[in-house]
Amino acid sequence: MTVFKGAETLAVGDSLSWDDVLAELPFNADGLLPAIAQQHDSGEVLMLAWMNRTALLETLATGRVCYWSRSRKGLWRKGESSGHLQFLKELRLDCDGDTLLLLVDQQGPACHTFRRSCFYLALRGENVVMLSAPQSPD
Repeated sequence: MTVFKGAETLAVGDSLSWDDVLAELPFNADGLLPAIAQQHDSGEVLMLAWMNRTALLETLATGRVCYWSRSRKGLWRKGESSGHLQFLKELRLDCDGDTLLLLVDQQGPACHTFRRSCFYLALRGENVVMLSAPQSPD
């Protein structure tokens, strides 16, 4: 974690080598990092998924977001079956590199329930309230 510890003292505009950062990303025992997708222009949090090194590198190479699907045990290119693509605008890392923030341009709903965001339930007092209706599929 030397690279992330050293980053704490960087001045605004200073930079680190991507190769050095990539080498020190603390993937978990399954080789994954959590990745939060956020709409780049509105700040709306869309979803949380997981990325392995291959998914991360593919996303950076193509600009189309690719995740690792734990249930399918394989790469999941967001929107390949639904058509609801995510295009990467910017990748950010948290202070210790153990969470990725993907600023994306989401085409259509992000959630498999056809809602814009996967975060459509809110705790209000002692109740969990539905915040949004599904969008009609095109």
